[in-house]
Amino acid sequence: MSAVFSADGPLASAIPGYRIRPQQLEMAGRIADAIEANKVLVTEAGTGTGKTFAYLVPALLSGGKVIISTGTKTLQDQLFQRDLPAVREALKRPVTIALLKGRANYVCPYHLERAVADGRFQSREEAGHIRTIARFAKTTKTGDKGQLAAVPEDSPAWAAATSTRENCLGQECPQHKDCFVLAARREALSADIVVVNHHLFFADVILRDDGLGELLPACNTVIFDEAHQLPEVAGLFFGDSLGTSQILDLARDTRIEALAAAKDYAPLQDATRAVEKAARDLRLAVAAENARLAATQLLTERDFQEALRLLGEELAGLGRHLESQAERSEGLGNCCQRAQEIAVRLARWRDLADPTQVRWIEVFSQALALNLTPLDIAEIFRRQLEGHPRAWIFTSATLAVGADFSHYCNELGLAGADTGYWGSPFDYQANALLFVPVAMPDPNSPGYVEAVLAAAYPAIVAAGGRTFLLCTSLRAMRLIHGLLKERFLQDGIAFPLLLQGEGAKAELLARFRSLGNAVLVASQSFWEGVDVRGEALSLVVIDKLPFAPPDDPVLSARIEQLKKAGKNAFMDYQLPRTVISMKQGAGRLIRDESDRGVLMICDPRLVNKPYGRRIWQSLPPMRRSREIADVRAFFATTQPGAGTLPA
Repeated sequence: MSAVFSADGPLASAIPGYRIRPQQLEMAGRIADAIEANKVLVTEAGTGTGKTFAYLVPALLSGGKVIISTGTKTLQDQLFQRDLPAVREALKRPVTIALLKGRANYVCPYHLERAVADGRFQSREEAGHIRTIARFAKTTKTGDKGQLAAVPEDSPAWAAATSTRENCLGQECPQHKDCFVLAARREALSADIVVVNHHLFFADVILRDDGLGELLPACNTVIFDEAHQLPEVAGLFFGDSLGTSQILDLARDTRIEALAAAKDYAPLQDATRAVEKAARDLRLAVAAENARLAATQLLTERDFQEALRLLGEELAGLGRHLESQAERSEGLGNCCQRAQEIAVRLARWRDLADPTQVRWIEVFSQALALNLTPLDIAEIFRRQLEGHPRAWIFTSATLAVGADFSHYCNELGLAGADTGYWGSPFDYQANALLFVPVAMPDPNSPGYVEAVLAAAYPAIVAAGGRTFLLCTSLRAMRLIHGLLKERFLQDGIAFPLLLQGEGAKAELLARFRSLGNAVLVASQSFWEGVDVRGEALSLVVIDKLPFAPPDDPVLSARIEQLKKAGKNAFMDYQLPRTVISMKQGAGRLIRDESDRGVLMICDPRLVNKPYGRRIWQSLPPMRRSREIADVRAFFATTQPGAGTLPA
């Protein structure tokens, strides 16, 4: 390892701007040892440590098969297209690499052909997107929709042109030979290094839903990057979720298959329309929007109970009609099986009395999901680690509270795991300031959002824009954006003002970087996985400490469980999760050695509550201040383009 990472080593020769980092070398050595000994290793590496190369080098040198699981498809693409080829070239290792995404990321020739033939689309734009996808399918080698920028990722056309686990015909598919998903899997099975994401890992590798279980037994090492996301993702996949969108997909697919193979059987079309109406009525039976609700809150409401009962009846009716027509085509047979499975899952959710599972509902603007989540994933996850000996590496910039990993290890059942902690090599003392304004009201008080804007406004002006204003709720985000827009107009300030949701995340970030003096108001989705280097981002404002709402159904059930076990739910569970989330938000500020900036945390609990100390001690070691004058002085002496408030 010392030779590889040395000043005259292969990385220094091949990677432009390479620098020796003692933390990176030490981390790589620990990972190499864990791989050799088939150990479980949990590591935190601060921003700038170079953790990607710290795990890629030992992975490529190990000589075994390695699965690397990341938090996002963006990071997946970066690893596969940039980082892995660079390290492979530097080390001159003849390893093969493969990228594997979930099936919804690949064009399905069968469903695309059906969609084109059906020709029923919601708009001209959607019809145009289908034609573009059809042209793409004829020339692409991978079928990866990420390679077709001409069709937006959120276009409804993709739902018609891709498959799901439910509607894939598998071996029965008439276009089985041309399947892009199967081609990607064949490549993954033969590759030395396979890059997946956490959702795919749990859905297809551990749970073996799609026969991908053959990947895991063959591998010697599993590396989880952005491992702080695992508890939430694991909870999602070890439980169950049935959404109205899945039911609408079933109705749509049945209608298309019936038009192709059972045109003469009209009752099937009527049944699909009845199921669609029942699914939409279930969503309309809940007045809330973008909310998570305990089942007990809704199961006592007559409208919801009745909508749930009717949906069950209509699904049963659709199932009977499909059963009578199932032998007429592979597609109808598949729809019949799906209808039966959905009916069973719906009945299970309605009748569940399992104390180890939380039953809850998530409501979106136009959809609803019925969820079952295990209260404790530690035992389930621990079972996945047993069996065939292999190394398991967990790494992130945010896993520990201070340097203590007990919360994370307990949550995932990683008792006895080795741990390693490496702080960032960046000079936070010289380059960053932590600012907590004085005289802020209680975060739960009615005028708190207005107080946040009043405190942040002079800092934003002093920074010359160049700000992320990160909110812990969508309501606060929208309110702050509106108030800030008014203040800018009132004071004649021309900083570009961006709002999460006005465009795709990648598009907003590109605009933010290119504008150079913009202010972006955003919520949780911009707290992590966002990298803006240089002066374009010089101020990060966080409205309040990101404690999950205590009325969240999963959180409240876990709190109750911990209390029954005689534990302090706040100190043992809620606070550690808040610390990790806080570190993610703070990590947006300093992304490079030359970056400089101010982290502003408006929440007074950071300084006036005993637990606040645990939070700020887990943040990078910045200078601290409570005076806006220090913020103005910081920007006046270090940043071009900073301003002062108008008289």
